[in-house]
Amino acid sequence: MPDSRITLVTGANRGIGRALTAQLADRGHTVLLAARDPDAAKAAAADLSGGSPERAILPLTLDVTDPGSVTAAAELVRSEHGHLDVLVNNAAIHFDPWQTAVDADLTVVDEAIRTNLLGTWRVTQSFLPLLRGGHDPRIVIVSSEQASLARMGGGVPAYKTSKAAVNALGRMLAAELADDGITVDLASPGWTATDMGGDGGRPVDDGAASVRQVVELETGTGAGRFLQDGIELPW
Repeated sequence: MPDSRITLVTGANRGIGRALTAQLADRGHTVLLAARDPDAAKAAAADLSGGSPERAILPLTLDVTDPGSVTAAAELVRSEHGHLDVLVNNAAIHFDPWQTAVDADLTVVDEAIRTNLLGTWRVTQSFLPLLRGGHDPRIVIVSSEQASLARMGGGVPAYKTSKAAVNALGRMLAAELADDGITVDLASPGWTATDMGGDGGRPVDDGAASVRQVVELETGTGAGRFLQDGIELPW
């Protein structure tokens, strides 16, 4: 049965977010394709919708690092749709395998934390009122197997640190929002061949499918999971 939920995907003009947008739209979601550059959002939405007119994909300007942009986006969604059913926090930057923790450029680390952690936090807080009015509402936070403390070694400090913090945020949100009926889970797409992930990873559609599986899980039970391809990862 087609899914008629209203779903917002951040950082969706390229990579995993773009592929996820297409997959969800093919399953009947009305997808709000969010990107910080309005022209990029419009171009991506038009491109994804052009060959498949049955896809409901709408561009949305949203810079997760800009409080004013996030507030404006939430107000626009409220005025045009009245609620939100699914929020996918996907926007992220700075996969940094060239760095180590002992000599990391802390400017890069700071930028990663501002986007990956604080951006996710800010968007979630701003869209919670709309999610509370949604149907079986859920939040999916795109994390990474690199965030697993049980597996963590050296290197990639900006990305790993910010994503480990994202995992902590996800666990707290899952616990705090359970009584509100909002399901919160974390999804790892695995190493995927995107502009950020680089060559050698698996196809983008496969990484996006790993996230989509989490979007499609039954809501209301088992919140706070950390999953890749349907398998729970160690924290």
